Amino acid sequence: MNQSDDGFQLRKILVLAGGHFSHDIFSSFLAVFLPLLIDKFSLSIALAGMFTVVFRSPSLLNPLLGLIFDRSHFYYPAIWGPAITAAAMSLIGAAHSYAMVCILLLLAGISASMFHVVSPVMVARAAGARVGQGMSFWMTGGETARFVGPVLGVWAISFWGFEGCYPVMFLGLLASLFLRVQFKGLHFDMAAKPKTPVSTPAQSMSRVMFPLTGIMFTVLLMTAPLAAFLPTFMVMSGKGLWQGGAALALLEGAGAIGTLTGGTLSDRLGRRRMLAAVIPLSAILMLAFLYAPDWLAIPLLVVLGFTLFSIAPIELAIVQDQCGHQRGTANGLYMGISFIITAFVTVLAGWLSDQIGMQSALAVCAMVGLLGTPFVLMLPRPDMQMQKWS
Repeated sequence: MNQSDDGFQLRKILVLAGGHFSHDIFSSFLAVFLPLLIDKFSLSIALAGMFTVVFRSPSLLNPLLGLIFDRSHFYYPAIWGPAITAAAMSLIGAAHSYAMVCILLLLAGISASMFHVVSPVMVARAAGARVGQGMSFWMTGGETARFVGPVLGVWAISFWGFEGCYPVMFLGLLASLFLRVQFKGLHFDMAAKPKTPVSTPAQSMSRVMFPLTGIMFTVLLMTAPLAAFLPTFMVMSGKGLWQGGAALALLEGAGAIGTLTGGTLSDRLGRRRMLAAVIPLSAILMLAFLYAPDWLAIPLLVVLGFTLFSIAPIELAIVQDQCGHQRGTANGLYMGISFIITAFVTVLAGWLSDQIGMQSALAVCAMVGLLGTPFVLMLPRPDMQMQKWS
């Protein structure tokens, strides 16, 4: 079973990380498609940013989904999510109206919400005492996918054309079939024991949710606009779509390494200490990237991706540390808040870009990101006080 003395079940976690990789490859297509959708439907940047709102809107159901998963053995979204998301995202180019794009994004968003609520709970239960490391492995799968996804998306457009690139969806179907075979031999105890009242997760997380929400807002104000608009920013700066896709791939590739490192180091150095260091550093690096000469921009982008994306697994580990026996409900609350903030700040950054230009808008996002540090100091001590529930 590859289970260590502290309960860390490597095989399960690797399977789950592989599922995250196969799912997020396709959800990362939107950033690459965005410049083409803007041109196809003559959209403002703010209106294009609404696509993210539609995609994230199913996250409003995340707390309810988490509650359901806490009280059942229902983990099928972790298997079939890649196929459903791949089909919806791959058909966007063939859509003939703004409304049709929104319908496809809504379908992909429902699939993504269910996938991202159930999977971290499965990881936490397979990670034993090393929740931070388990989250790093799982999130590295997602970040690696967002490195590969833009390249795959641009390749599909180049090979089939934007409107005809839907055959790429079959890779998602194959991934789900592979996961179905892998999950057949594994057992995940998804039902919470004992079944505590619904209010318990909210009570146990009451002291951390306010500062954690503040941290998420300031961090996502940097992460979400970069992930959504980096290819568009590059194209508007006179670069080609391939260069825009490559820039996003580099950002996400460095982010994959940062994701693998962040949660693991937080197990040893502490969650608060890690966040206090990487949040202000990420804001400074983002400002430097926006105004750097071309020869320095790419190295800065790589370092920025490493620091910025190392934050998310630490946040997830904090949630899992605090949530007792109802990790699904608590994770649903966290994911719901995270996805809603992502949608809001993406539209905000798009609107601001229409007003003052994208470079200046992203600079404002970076400066506001510096405000995340005081929220870190509000997190309760010690970081691992709820580790007994792991």
